[in-house]
Amino acid sequence: MWVIATFVAFFVKGVCGFANTLVFTSILSYGTANANISPTELLIGYPMNLLMTWNNRKELKTKVWLPLSLLVLFGSIPGAFILKNVDAGIIKVFFGIVVSVLGVQMFLQEYQHKTSKPSKITMLIMGIVGGMLCGLFGVGAMLGVCVTRMTDTMTEFKGNVSMVFAVENTIRLITYAVLGLFTMSAIRTAMILIVIALIGMFTGMQCSKFMKDTTVKKIVIILLILSGISLIIQNI
Repeated sequence: MWVIATFVAFFVKGVCGFANTLVFTSILSYGTANANISPTELLIGYPMNLLMTWNNRKELKTKVWLPLSLLVLFGSIPGAFILKNVDAGIIKVFFGIVVSVLGVQMFLQEYQHKTSKPSKITMLIMGIVGGMLCGLFGVGAMLGVCVTRMTDTMTEFKGNVSMVFAVENTIRLITYAVLGLFTMSAIRTAMILIVIALIGMFTGMQCSKFMKDTTVKKIVIILLILSGISLIIQNI
């Protein structure tokens, strides 16, 4: 099951640039504790994000990935304050609803061939919320929405969203290491599965070359909607 989850998750990442965590966790959550899934997925996903960032390095835009990365860095501060006073499940359900609604709106705009850039204030709010969600829980759905709206092509999206996630992964790697969450079992499993992840992501990247940008973008938006729905279902 771990091999299947890894291949499918990183095939999706190769096609869309993200959603590997959603797919990986969804497949394994029925029979494996989340405490065992998250550290292993992080050890596999970190080098994959670095690889995808390098592969799309020419498409990186500092004005896109840098502010969002900073928001992830600082997102855990207000996020931790909120977490002390509000149930984490309620926060995730709320964010899940917001992500789902935004995803549906984006899908309808794409289907109707309408393009509208959100205001800077809207993007700032979305970035702050996304930074909190990603920095605190490692959930990148809202940041995916932000990057989608700030980039014009799928290669731009893949490069910049992977860069943001690479920064977030670095923070979580340090945090997990300090907290002692990386067991020898998780490290051994990750070392074995990283080859499967490479094969899956490379296959997905090759498949995406034969797809239109609009098709891949619709897949990305659908995965964003599913990310939101998944947050709601898992925390009700």
